Amino acid sequence: SDSALILARTAGDEDAVRDRVAALATAYDTTGQVVTTRVGGFTETFREVGHTIEKDLQLAELIALPITLVILVLVFRSVIAASLPLAVGAFSIVGTFVVLKLLAGVTTVSIFSLNLTTALGLGLAIDYSLLLVSRYREERSHGHDPDTAVVRTVATAGRAVVFSGFTVAVSLGALLVFPVPFLRSFAYAGIPVVAMAVIGAVIVLPAMLAGLGDRVDRLAVRPRRAPAAEAPVESSFWYRVATGVMRRPVVVAGAVIAFLIVLGLPFLHLAVGTSDERVLPTTATARQVGDAVRSGYSSQEAGALSIVFPDGRPDAAAVDAYAARLSTLPGVSRVDGPTGIYLQGARVTTDARLTARFDQPAGPWLSVVPAVEPLSPAGEQLVQDVRAVPAPAAALVGGNGAALVDLKDVIFARLPWAAGLIVVATFVLLFLSFGSVLVPIKALVLNTLSLSATFGAMVWIFQDGHGSGLLGFTPVGFLDLTMPILMFCIAFGLSMDYEVFLLSRIKEEYDRTGDNERSVAVGLARTGRIITAAALTIGVVFLAFATSSISFIKLFGIGLTLAVVMDATLVRATLVPAFMRLAGAANWWAPAWMRRLYDRAGMSEAAAEAALIDLTDRPAEAAAADAATAVPVPVPGGEHPDRAARPSGAGSSR
Repeated sequence: SDSALILARTAGDEDAVRDRVAALATAYDTTGQVVTTRVGGFTETFREVGHTIEKDLQLAELIALPITLVILVLVFRSVIAASLPLAVGAFSIVGTFVVLKLLAGVTTVSIFSLNLTTALGLGLAIDYSLLLVSRYREERSHGHDPDTAVVRTVATAGRAVVFSGFTVAVSLGALLVFPVPFLRSFAYAGIPVVAMAVIGAVIVLPAMLAGLGDRVDRLAVRPRRAPAAEAPVESSFWYRVATGVMRRPVVVAGAVIAFLIVLGLPFLHLAVGTSDERVLPTTATARQVGDAVRSGYSSQEAGALSIVFPDGRPDAAAVDAYAARLSTLPGVSRVDGPTGIYLQGARVTTDARLTARFDQPAGPWLSVVPAVEPLSPAGEQLVQDVRAVPAPAAALVGGNGAALVDLKDVIFARLPWAAGLIVVATFVLLFLSFGSVLVPIKALVLNTLSLSATFGAMVWIFQDGHGSGLLGFTPVGFLDLTMPILMFCIAFGLSMDYEVFLLSRIKEEYDRTGDNERSVAVGLARTGRIITAAALTIGVVFLAFATSSISFIKLFGIGLTLAVVMDATLVRATLVPAFMRLAGAANWWAPAWMRRLYDRAGMSEAAAEAALIDLTDRPAEAAAADAATAVPVPVPGGEHPDRAARPSGAGSSR
């Protein structure tokens, strides 16, 4: 053979091992005339992953930020207005970095959480700023002075932002259920960045709007229509889409649901595991070492299982018999221990030069070298088989394969709790926001359907390998265990973000007119452009992650982009109008006891506006003018919608 493998074990904690391996890589990644050496292994792999991601995301930011700025200018139609979400985003990101710096002093925080902070902080700032600035302009077009327009904007759009922020924070907070530092780190980053984005949107942004007034439209890239020239809402593209869907709700909903189900079918054969050096590009040193070991050696030396006896030193004869039996297990290449080296049940040597290191002052330990891929179903089965063999004393089995088995066990055990927390908290928040039982249930069902389709597509691409050549990654037959959970929590929160935006406007129109179909069409017309623009901009931010050469970062970027775009288009434009049309007045129904609870604890737009008017202590004539403009339009039949014309079971905004 023209190659050899040297296996080194490094003592110390995680930081010490990483620093030592970095020094070894610097010294021994060499190309000579006679011998070429390369350093690989688990620690070196993820040291290279970290450096690669850092460089890749710098490039992604250079790509995403200019495109995002152009989109913002086109959407806001003004350079001044387009700069507002960037200011809110900077406020959110910097504030969260401060929080993470403090948390890093008391707990483990993954460096990768900083990337989520940047992406989510900018994305939410854009979402929330779009909603508030659009509503501010709308209130100004209705003749309100800037201060009044700001108050009404915060009472309506600001209220939606607050409830939206709560739903996103709850989704990310579910990551705290898992005792995994990597996942918890994203909760540590996600909850503060959502909180800072909400504070920036409902406090900092309104202050800027009040200070700018009509100057918010300065440096316009194209002139805006004068208020009198504003087109009627019925001419809106989104209004026509909503009315078209509601004419044939069963057909449209059936077709879209069938499409989402087909897209989600690959999710049924989802397989999960732990990433190894194959997430790196083939040019990476650790990847080259891993490929060489995998193809050129029959055993997986670096993936050996370690067995220790924490309660004492068992009898040497018993250890000998135990090691011999372990060596007969399917998938075992050999067993090394203090009493010898074992192959297929036979001890082949007792040379002290090979066995002395397995006899430590704290007690003996064994190394079980697998003949199968450690991070694979066969490797997991090997761990189960090793743990099933009776040991001469209490024994602990460790190593990368054992760590994967234990990680799966703890995550799958906590998964129902995390899902239950998201479902219950989301239901409660949406009920307190809208006073309806059906609306939260519908939102949960549609979000689950949409996300299942997204994950089905990710399994088809990244697990099954379709398009791997085009996207430049190596399919390994499974997805990284933590990625689907992380993506679900982020995507679910963002989906609820758009759900709250749309439903808030529908509910506002329904409370004003009592007309179910028109309220849905007007709500979509008023928010369709905003939600689409928000999804487009945050999609650009996430899609930039797909330029990374690390496969699980590609998965993260493409998956979240698909989830956001699918939710903001297919679900919001078709399924929501169809289901709202089919449910009719039942959309806003709740049992009497829940209605009483909502009347006491819920936060309606009317209550929010009244509270803000009291807080600002404006002149009485201004408040009176607002009250005059806020009188609901009578519904057909001449009755006020808060009285006899309100459909049975409909919610009150009081």
